[in-house]
Amino acid sequence: MTIFKGIKQEIMEDPLNQTFTDRGVPPLFKASRDATIAIVGQAPGRKAEETQLFWNDPSGDRLRDWMGITREQFYTTDKIAHLPMDFYYPGKAKSGDVPPRKGFAEKWHPRLLEEMPKLETIILIGAYAQKYYLGKRREKTLTETVRNFERYLPEYLPLVHPSPLNHGWLNRNPWFVEEVVPELRKLVAIVL
Repeated sequence: MTIFKGIKQEIMEDPLNQTFTDRGVPPLFKASRDATIAIVGQAPGRKAEETQLFWNDPSGDRLRDWMGITREQFYTTDKIAHLPMDFYYPGKAKSGDVPPRKGFAEKWHPRLLEEMPKLETIILIGAYAQKYYLGKRREKTLTETVRNFERYLPEYLPLVHPSPLNHGWLNRNPWFVEEVVPELRKLVAIVL
């Protein structure tokens, strides 16, 4: 059994994840000893949980476009790891999804990252990932953090969420597509 399969089994056996395990829902993440980039987002969506494919929705289509890679490359390469802040779909809130559970990433991310010695850059998608990984180093707002992305390279690259709901944000911040997306594509091209 590989170390990652062992950790996956521990996650499934954790009492905090019992309701998911009882329903036959495995944790949704991907880790590899060969990964050089890790994508950290919020948590799998409903469709991702149902299909057991992370970023399997319009947000994922936009993310892959920003990265400049195909759907096949995104899912088959071992060079890209996927570590959401929670490995389970948290459910629906009044607007959007319920936030990832507190303490989940703190418990499991360090163990998984320790087993990925070639990791060079962690892509931080959204406020939850940026708060956890950047802490006090982040700016006052997500927009400011993403705008100042160069401050965090090469260890981290903060991004706005690629959700279609962020269309207005993208229109108000054209610098994102002009400056940040090319940097993201360059990182991914070097890896692949």
